[in-house]
Amino acid sequence: MRLSYLLTIALTFAAAAVVALVAANFSVKLIENSSEIGVRDALDDRGMTWAEVEADGLQVSLSGTAPTEAVRFAALTTAGTVVDAARVIDDMMVEAEEAIAPPAFSAEILRNDAGLSVIGLIPATTDRDALAAQFADVAGSTGITDLLETADYPAPDGWDLALNFALRSIEKLPRAKVSVRPDRVAITAITDSSAAKAALERTLTRTAPSTLALELNISAPRPVITPFTTRFQITEEGVASFDACSADTDAAAAQIVNTAKAAGAVNPRCTVGLGVPSPQWADAVTASVNAVTKLGAGSVTIADADILLQAIAGTDQGLFDDVVGELASNLPDVFALQAKLPELQDPNAGPQEFTATLSPEGQVQLRGRVGDEASRSLATSFAQSRFGSDKVYTATRVVDGLPVDWSTRVLAGLEGLGMLSNGALRLDPQELSLTGNTGNPDASTEIASLLAGKLGEDVSFDVDVTYQEKLDPVLGLPTPEECEAEIGEIVTRGKIVFEPGSATIDASALGTMDDIAEVLKRCGNLALEIQGYTDSQGRESMNQALSQSRAESVLNELRARRVSTRSFAAVGYGEENPIADNGTEAGREANRRIEFKLIRPDTVDTPDETTLESAAEGTASDPETTEESTTE
Repeated sequence: MRLSYLLTIALTFAAAAVVALVAANFSVKLIENSSEIGVRDALDDRGMTWAEVEADGLQVSLSGTAPTEAVRFAALTTAGTVVDAARVIDDMMVEAEEAIAPPAFSAEILRNDAGLSVIGLIPATTDRDALAAQFADVAGSTGITDLLETADYPAPDGWDLALNFALRSIEKLPRAKVSVRPDRVAITAITDSSAAKAALERTLTRTAPSTLALELNISAPRPVITPFTTRFQITEEGVASFDACSADTDAAAAQIVNTAKAAGAVNPRCTVGLGVPSPQWADAVTASVNAVTKLGAGSVTIADADILLQAIAGTDQGLFDDVVGELASNLPDVFALQAKLPELQDPNAGPQEFTATLSPEGQVQLRGRVGDEASRSLATSFAQSRFGSDKVYTATRVVDGLPVDWSTRVLAGLEGLGMLSNGALRLDPQELSLTGNTGNPDASTEIASLLAGKLGEDVSFDVDVTYQEKLDPVLGLPTPEECEAEIGEIVTRGKIVFEPGSATIDASALGTMDDIAEVLKRCGNLALEIQGYTDSQGRESMNQALSQSRAESVLNELRARRVSTRSFAAVGYGEENPIADNGTEAGREANRRIEFKLIRPDTVDTPDETTLESAAEGTASDPETTEESTTE
């Protein structure tokens, strides 16, 4: 009885325990499901679909990869709004951030009369103290404004090379802006003249490293023309031309040139400069040129606001009066007109003239008439001071009856003659004429301005000056074809030879390299291909490699002689294009050669990018490999 009672009690407790256990397990599952679903919904609402949620009892684990640390923290915070934050387990990862790209390093150097300033961002590896010392040397006593910042990153490729070139360049540029980037230098500068501009551009181009992109924006100011002069004439033979032509704007120059063309001038040229006396200058010149055209022959000289219209002797008086009256009414108010109709001269009268000739070698001969001994001595002394005391020969004689300003005319003519490379001066009581050749495209304008300012109104002048490019110190360069031919002659006289089986130029050929370098320095920028060839002995691939190395060796030798090779390419053609029979020793010797050819897109195959890159780098092939590959 008692045993049954005890068993009943035990079974009752066991049943209660089972019921409690089942209820507890059900409650935990319910809590897990509700927590997991609630957290996942909250995260999805925030757009955090990357997060994985897993409930384990009362704990909620978050996993997955957050895009940033901030997003990971936001996920934890969001989960904490649904369940107790203490129950949230963080198993999340964060995406590895990409390495921060280095900044774009650059610097801008500005130099003018106020001093030197520099601004930009440079690598911390740049020696700041040494850089400041270099800037100080350039600026001198004018001072420096240093606004450079540094960043703790290594210097990119080409940075030091570009910065050093910029520093060397700014030393030559008192007024300039130099912008520096690792692979490029841009220079903006002002020079005093067109000749200085061309010289500076050549210097900068030749000294720039071959791997550096160089941008040049060099400008030259417009010349100051004083007096502001234009002189137009039509000869008795009907030839129309300008001795000098000045304009204040491009539009004014075009207006004047078109008027001259309508009068019969061939390819007239007008210099645009400063110093114009009136904004209506072009209208005054146009009216004056039309007046000469109506006369049929004669000249007009405009110096500042003074205009001298001169007909030729024998011009009809009525026509002359009509033209002068019409011109006077058409001129702007600021201009003053004088007109002259010379009288016919007695053909039987003896010549009263002074002549001077200047030879291409610089020898000067003075002949003709002067007014007195003092005038003869003055003319001789002036010529000797201008052309050299050992280059002047005087054969003048003193006569009476010359104009009172004869010496002034002689000196003005000699000064104009000194502006030519060679030529002749002729002076008579009515006219001064200068003829000759020059390398200055503005010489005619400059001479006419000089004579207009120094000769009296009773003296007309004629300037017949021919510009020759070969005499121009700026543009008098040989053509690319002439350079190619001249180099070809040098290579024919002294062949470029190499040490056997290698790309090393033989010592006997260094003189030839010197001669070629001198020609290239005179030729300026050429698109030139240095071509290497071998004979047919050895493997074809090895011969091609050897010819490439030899072409590159020639390129490097030119660089060592300070030749600008930016537009050169070194290309090896191996045993291609033989010029002689490879079956004989003499033929093989002829085929082993270096040639210099202009790069002509329509006749020369364009080297592939690999070849050009190799040429630009100036690298040579392994000499051991090439030596084993050929029997040369």
